[in-house]
Amino acid sequence: MRGLIVRSQSGFYTVETEAGLVTCHLRGRLKQGPRLGDILAVGDWVEVSLLPQGKGMIEEIEPRQHMLSRMDPTPRGEYQQIILANPDQMIFVFACAHPTPHLGMLDRFLVIAEKQGLPALIVANKADLLTPAEAEAIFHYYEPLGYPVIYTSTRSGQGVDALRACLQGKLTVLAGPSGVGKSSLLNAIQPGLGLASREVSRTTEKGRHTTAVRQLFPLDGGGYVADTPGLKALALWDMQPEELDGYFPELRRLVAECQFSDCTHIKEPGCAVLAALKQGQIHPARYNSYLHMRTGEAE
Repeated sequence: MRGLIVRSQSGFYTVETEAGLVTCHLRGRLKQGPRLGDILAVGDWVEVSLLPQGKGMIEEIEPRQHMLSRMDPTPRGEYQQIILANPDQMIFVFACAHPTPHLGMLDRFLVIAEKQGLPALIVANKADLLTPAEAEAIFHYYEPLGYPVIYTSTRSGQGVDALRACLQGKLTVLAGPSGVGKSSLLNAIQPGLGLASREVSRTTEKGRHTTAVRQLFPLDGGGYVADTPGLKALALWDMQPEELDGYFPELRRLVAECQFSDCTHIKEPGCAVLAALKQGQIHPARYNSYLHMRTGEAE
């Protein structure tokens, strides 16, 4: 029977099938051989055989179409940790105010999406705390880069329907700093969804000795949301400084025009990026984010 892994904890996998939710173990033969990465992850499609008392055994794992992962260096070589299998998109939630949006963090999230090859969408929540012009002044330069922005408010209902439509039928990675209203937003989309997400987040953040729980939350209209509170820790885990410009769309198109092939876009003569920055073609805040990531300086 085909199913989707919707929860993982301590070697137990909850698989959603046409017969309902089945708690499964992984068949021993699938664990054999050298392991260069996680065998199973939430979001994987699998074939399961049913056992008595509602249990099951995972017999086969379908190839992944996409994955959110990081490379973890170990004494035996790099090990690929799969955070989520087969995501369709990443949605980053930031508040327009209270707390003040940390756009440097947003830029890091967008770099992660670019590196993983996943479409990204920005949700500017608590839009009711500012005028539309004030809110757009904060986030306006992201849309020309290919990142749609939805302005939302759980108080007024602004943008909630638009966000719900973007979620339906897709497996979405949801991330953002604390205090931006993710739980309230999820509850507005589907009552109880934010509370469930918060409970899992609380479990994963209790401490380093707590067993991590990864879980997909089903949407009534179809699709799933994966709340990933640890995404910030992923950061630039396995990224080399020289590849960073390839994950900024506005820099990527200019790299070939630089005088030097190994240009860092910091002080070299003949740098097309610095020329575009001077001409106002690159937003200074975005360039500063690139600079901080490239040099490893704190923002």
